[in-house]
Amino acid sequence: MRTLLTQFFAVHDVTKLRRAVTEQAGSCGLSGPRLDDFVLAVHESVVNAVQHAGGHGHFKLWTVDGVIRAETSDDGPGIPDRYVDGSRRPPDLSSTGRGIFLMRRLCDETDFRTGPGGTTVQLTMRLPRDSHQRMRRIRVSADGRSPRRFTT
Repeated sequence: MRTLLTQFFAVHDVTKLRRAVTEQAGSCGLSGPRLDDFVLAVHESVVNAVQHAGGHGHFKLWTVDGVIRAETSDDGPGIPDRYVDGSRRPPDLSSTGRGIFLMRRLCDETDFRTGPGGTTVQLTMRLPRDSHQRMRRIRVSADGRSPRRFTT
């Protein structure tokens, strides 16, 4: 397991956290629509904690066994069962219920643990197979004639 990011957050951290997730997930090999989907799902989980669970929470991002996983935790009152299922699209005129629906559609796996003591949401995306290959080492040395000239 390689931890990429861990932090507490509040409403003023949402944009900065979204940028950090984009950067970290991109550096792990997610790109294009899969990167966009993952970042949007993470954003929804963080915004849900801010809006419905006291305005703050804890976020963790890591890679393990060819996946990237995000975990958002809060100390809120829990998510009502009718929302956790997330299998039905909310009515067009509904002002709630879209976040969980989107998270379940955008990620390869979602897991919700919720109750009166808080909620933990885990979002998982498979990484491209070649993203966890090690980079080849390159030896760099100065040639001795010029302080700005290097050879590989």
